[in-house]
Amino acid sequence: MFIDHTNIHVKAGDGGNGAVSFHTEKYVPNGGPDGGDGGRGGDIIFVAKGGMSTLRDIRYRRKYVAESGEKGGTRNRTGKSGDALRIRVPVGTILREAETGRIFADLSRDGEEVVVARGGRPGKGNTYFATSIRQAPQFARAGEPGEEWDIEVELKLLADVGLVGMPNVGKSTLLSVVSAARPKIANYHFTTLEPSLGVVSIDETEFVMADIPGLIEGAHEGAGLGLDFLRHVERTKMLLHVIDVSGSEGRDPIEDFEQINQELTLFNPELAGRPQVVAANKSDLTDETAVERVRTALADRGIAFFPISAVTGEGLKPLLRHIARMLPDLPDTVLYEPDAFLPAIPEGTGELYTIQREDDIYRVTGQWIEQLVASTNFDNVDSLGYFQRLIRRKGIIDALESAGVQEGDTVDLGGFEFEYFK
Repeated sequence: MFIDHTNIHVKAGDGGNGAVSFHTEKYVPNGGPDGGDGGRGGDIIFVAKGGMSTLRDIRYRRKYVAESGEKGGTRNRTGKSGDALRIRVPVGTILREAETGRIFADLSRDGEEVVVARGGRPGKGNTYFATSIRQAPQFARAGEPGEEWDIEVELKLLADVGLVGMPNVGKSTLLSVVSAARPKIANYHFTTLEPSLGVVSIDETEFVMADIPGLIEGAHEGAGLGLDFLRHVERTKMLLHVIDVSGSEGRDPIEDFEQINQELTLFNPELAGRPQVVAANKSDLTDETAVERVRTALADRGIAFFPISAVTGEGLKPLLRHIARMLPDLPDTVLYEPDAFLPAIPEGTGELYTIQREDDIYRVTGQWIEQLVASTNFDNVDSLGYFQRLIRRKGIIDALESAGVQEGDTVDLGGFEFEYFK
């Protein structure tokens, strides 16, 4: 089954918590704190893999979670970091954040990889909080949660030449004759329900050709199979426009040509300028007058025109040699330049907290304050003192007073409630 679009949820591993521990050894009184730091959470990494041509492998698993870091140990031992989770996708895959459309990456080269969700930073052991005054801290810092996103994964097949044209004009037959690909072939419309790739060899040149399912009027709006597969045309360096020059379907080949180009333009205006070659297929079923009529109509467009018969093989070698000569001079198709990617949220940026008043409660929320609360031992004087100094240093007390908090009001700091007193 060909699958070229899916949505998944990814979550990087959480950072391991720091440890609260004190050195104990015979004949060594008051050994001091020796709690180690936690391990870093594993990243979520997407890797482009050649040889894959569908998103089937990830379609039926909707959630990916990387390994979390382990908690720190005694004797200043750092917890083991979580292993990164690598997700393999075909070359030509685009990754977007589902909610905002922000592009993480356009994986267009074999072996290319990108970190989409970073693992959480590790917590600090109580050794980190020891000072000349606070010599036996009874608290440590919790690890931070890993990033998580809803990701839209879209595949746009990577090929040198894209076959386009109306249904039943012979695109699949042409691909099966010039390559080892074996697309479904039958004498009815929409035989091809998914794109097919084939490697074409001519003389000493090889290139990849993609058979795109037949397009019809309104394809750019989803008519027929167009909207599902027009995306794959965007990747190709050039287009091989196949028309039925014999008119065996009762359609005018010139009108077919105009209609397909109109649909390409409406879907993506840049496609109108993509180099094209016209293959006038089924020339064995008509006379020279019909072929010359179409050739004359397209002559002023500067598009190379080749009468062919995919069934008999007539005209195929001149067509393929012309394509092979064109391709080296054509640039690679780049859909998204690297500077077009909106970067992921850098570590340590964004608001530390937000303050909202709900009824008679002032709520302070945010990842930073939640991590601070999780790291605080409120039964320990040193830990509580560190907590109070930090929220004052970060401006939370001033922000609460600016928001109108009064003595006796209830304040919720990341799930920890207390009455406010100066």
